[in-house]
Amino acid sequence: MTPMSRMIITGPMTTGYEQILTAEALDFVAALHEEFVGRRREILSAREVRRANIDHGRFPTFKAETRSIREDADWQVAGHRGAPGLEDRRVEITGPVSARMAVNALNSAARVWLADLEDATSPTWDNIVTGIGNLTRAVRGELEFTAADTGKQYRVTNPTPPTIVVRPRGWHLPEKHLRFVDDNGSEFAASASLVDFGLYLFHNAAELIARGRGPYFYIAKLEAAREAKLWNDVFVFAQDWLGIPQGTIRATVLIETITAAFQMEEILWEMREHIAGLNAGRWDYIFSLIKNFRNHRDFLLPDRSEVTMTVPFMRAYTELLVQTCHKRGAHAIGGMSAFIPNRREPETTAHAFEQVRADKQREAGDGFDGSWVAHPDLIPVAQEAFDAVLGDRPHQLDRLREDVAVSAEDLIDMSGMDGTPTEAGVRANIRVGLGYLNAWLGGTGAVALNNLMEDAATAEIARGQIWQWVQHGAQLEDGRTVTRSLVDRFLAEELATIPRHPADHYCDAVEIFRQTALREEFPDFLTTPAYTQYLVDRRARELSFVA
Repeated sequence: MTPMSRMIITGPMTTGYEQILTAEALDFVAALHEEFVGRRREILSAREVRRANIDHGRFPTFKAETRSIREDADWQVAGHRGAPGLEDRRVEITGPVSARMAVNALNSAARVWLADLEDATSPTWDNIVTGIGNLTRAVRGELEFTAADTGKQYRVTNPTPPTIVVRPRGWHLPEKHLRFVDDNGSEFAASASLVDFGLYLFHNAAELIARGRGPYFYIAKLEAAREAKLWNDVFVFAQDWLGIPQGTIRATVLIETITAAFQMEEILWEMREHIAGLNAGRWDYIFSLIKNFRNHRDFLLPDRSEVTMTVPFMRAYTELLVQTCHKRGAHAIGGMSAFIPNRREPETTAHAFEQVRADKQREAGDGFDGSWVAHPDLIPVAQEAFDAVLGDRPHQLDRLREDVAVSAEDLIDMSGMDGTPTEAGVRANIRVGLGYLNAWLGGTGAVALNNLMEDAATAEIARGQIWQWVQHGAQLEDGRTVTRSLVDRFLAEELATIPRHPADHYCDAVEIFRQTALREEFPDFLTTPAYTQYLVDRRARELSFVA
């Protein structure tokens, strides 16, 4: 059996898909699976062991066996050197890879576009394949789009568009529209990580190099340095396969899990030939704390709005990230404030600008080299904050933050977090959960709700907090206990306030929310079971019925 025949397409084929799902590209993706899928299974099993240890009170700490790596002052990472387009990252815009959003991002004044196949993309088969196609056309300067509703044409006119950095889906996610056949003839769903990475790299690596850029990636949801080593080995294998120089690929790793925060230097070490920086992925980080410490009452959090970047455990995490990055020659990239402007509401826009300005001033003052925004109108706000600190310098890697001293205890310091939610906080989480899931089921992975940009990470916080409050019998500010019946009542009341239409997905959203927020067991991710049930199995039945 040839490697090509080991990757089977089970999703429908639509016009244009054949340009992305070529035999040669699938051959490459199959080779990645053949080499690395076993190790992927091992790291996913290790995650379960790690969480079980935390359940039993064995909390994460800095590893004694890797102390020599942390204490060796001589090693540095590749960083931005030899990676054109990654020298100055003071403002990065994030968003999904739909044609309209891609054109808007590439026409912006941001230095980098985080082209997101992960939390900001609903992983429908069409979104993934057409998203890779949009990226392929964007790399070649050929991306354009005509809106079906207005006839408006969108095309990239920016003479210096942002550098493209693609975020593949995390190791935990499958791509069930492709199946891999192993040496024993067994079939199983493909790894979404290897599919996203492999298809984008295969089609675009040579073109990016020829145009004076490179294949750059954001790596999501890592929980340990062992997982970073797996990605590094994927990079080495892929570069050899495609015949491009080692070190051409550059990655920025999101430190968005509590366990990864204890291994930042080890992650940099394992990816030292290919890593450009670390990013403070704040929303997933908060969710990771909830998920890992969900069975410990001392880790109950108050309303999401109260868990700011200045509370002790978040402050420790971001300061350690900056110090670690600059010690090793890596960029430290800040996260995304959820506030977004509304061009029809000046007061809302002014409030968003105020909140984002304060957030970016704090990050620039702390030593970050750049940060994320979710809306083009926020780019000048963020740039002003970083320009004030950086001036003409592309970064502030020389600011070593030797004043920072963060202990293992600091990273899980819950002081000031009394775990008392409010009714308004519970209801806000319900609205975010339902609103996001309705959009996600309809094929949209990032949505503006109540003037905040919500994606899978913030929806995870919403359902995770409610699960935790119910499990531990948290009391509201008025003394009522948060129970399943109380949440169900709020759920029905909030649903009744939402304008409905026949094509919406709120009935399914309610079911998913109940399954992930109100059951005894805590699903690791909100969208993983929903992906199989709604985006794969139901869509397949619908297509079969139409046929």
